[in-house]
Amino acid sequence: MFKAMRVAAAAGSFALLAAGLSAQPAAAATHLRCDTFVHAQDNDLGIASCTNPTGQTWRFRAVVVCGLAPDVVGEWVTLQPGAYGESQGYCGGIFTSGVGAVGVDERLV
Repeated sequence: MFKAMRVAAAAGSFALLAAGLSAQPAAAATHLRCDTFVHAQDNDLGIASCTNPTGQTWRFRAVVVCGLAPDVVGEWVTLQPGAYGESQGYCGGIFTSGVGAVGVDERLV
């Protein structure tokens, strides 16, 4: 059964590629090169650090999941082509269980 599912999935991917469509979901495509992490000494601080390898100006911000506390977003950072920057979000309040995940929200300027 699993072999049949793999064959069907491969056939579906081939059909998309043959039609000129990408088999990878659009949400997986990012333009900036980013690393996301939790600060080494403060597990309530989420950080996104990005470099812009494109020829266009982009802006981005950290999107931080804070466990039981409300999620937060960092300040917008604008990156010219070739530039580097960081955005941070801090999980605060008495209900925070620290940073659960850090993502990146990016937009073309």
